[in-house]
Amino acid sequence: MGGVSGKFESPETKLEAKMVEAMQRRASKGTAIKSFNSIILKFPKIDVSLRNCRAIFEQFDEDSNGAIDPEELKNCLHKLGVCFTEEEINDLFKACDINQDMGIKFNEFIVLLCLVYLLKDNATATEAKSKMGVPNLEATFETLVDAFVLLDKNKDGYVSKNEMVQAISESGEHSSGPIATKRFEEMDWDKNGAVSFKEFLFAFTTWVGIEDDGDDE
Repeated sequence: MGGVSGKFESPETKLEAKMVEAMQRRASKGTAIKSFNSIILKFPKIDVSLRNCRAIFEQFDEDSNGAIDPEELKNCLHKLGVCFTEEEINDLFKACDINQDMGIKFNEFIVLLCLVYLLKDNATATEAKSKMGVPNLEATFETLVDAFVLLDKNKDGYVSKNEMVQAISESGEHSSGPIATKRFEEMDWDKNGAVSFKEFLFAFTTWVGIEDDGDDE
């Protein structure tokens, strides 16, 4: 996650470029979420839904070492009926292996599933969802996409600090500036002033209390 200047114009990888394009397409349809407060109210339901992914994670963690390696990821996507090229799978793995230890932990796996949901067409996503057998997961991912669309005011596929301040102030927070700044810093992992959907997802798993369960890092 190297901090690349001018990232608004130049995504780091082909995968990120696809994420930006997909998010811009979704933004053109608008969002069902009206305020940042309404996102916060959904935290408990989102928390339960995401934790239900634990069984899928353990199923695909074939050697039960608490992380999904590149080969296990390929098997996982194949079993879910999701087709990616070798390059796309490698990009997806690198994007979600946030601490670069060559293993996808549980919180990273949740981010990966949501990115797959965003990047693939509805039919593929629905088929994958049915194979995972997790109730409400599609609705949860849809909520996360909607939440990002709410924050991304100018629909460029990234969230800036000003957009975060605007979103929180619209929720009626009197101290919106400091709160927004804190939330933004939690999201902007590479400190380049632009939050991608992937960065937003990682921050979100932390906000609802899902980090790498069983790991004290």
